[in-house]
Amino acid sequence: MKVDNTIEPFRAAIEATQRLLVRFDNRGVIIGGIAVGFLGKPRFTEDVDAMFLLSIQDIPEFLEAAHHEDIQPRTPDAGEFARKSRVLLLQHIPTGINIDISLGILPFEEEMVNRGVVQSIGSLSLRLPTPEDLIIMKAIAHRPKDLEDIRTIIDKNPALDVDRIKYWILSFGEILETPTLWTDIAEFFK
Repeated sequence: MKVDNTIEPFRAAIEATQRLLVRFDNRGVIIGGIAVGFLGKPRFTEDVDAMFLLSIQDIPEFLEAAHHEDIQPRTPDAGEFARKSRVLLLQHIPTGINIDISLGILPFEEEMVNRGVVQSIGSLSLRLPTPEDLIIMKAIAHRPKDLEDIRTIIDKNPALDVDRIKYWILSFGEILETPTLWTDIAEFFK
């Protein structure tokens, strides 16, 4: 999360995204840097990321609900882009903060949403993935900042279900033909 004097506008974008989750029966979770700030160590992030369990047919209804939260598409063809990429590129208009919504469909994503929990810091409450599921997502993304995020989540959550993490990361490693996904982070758990 941002830690400078821009926290209030950023908070407004986060809260608008959380209200969208509620409108869609909590069929999603806040992910990315915001989730890392709650489940690991706060860090700078420029946008709000979330994953919703939405079908392609849900896009018009979702965009209408987003409109009521002052969230608009960043491009004129956002619906078509989402049908192809399964990502909605949005912006919280009052603050100008970008919001990226991944449209989940995989069994892991369904499990992640079903296992999601509400976490609070002060008066801000958000629906987040479990620490294990956020680690899995970060391992798949596998950028240097994701690997650092994994370390901070592990440090803050010592009683992790490592078997779950290993199972899913090995599974994704096989599908993505990236066998080192697990071996690259296994040492973090020692």
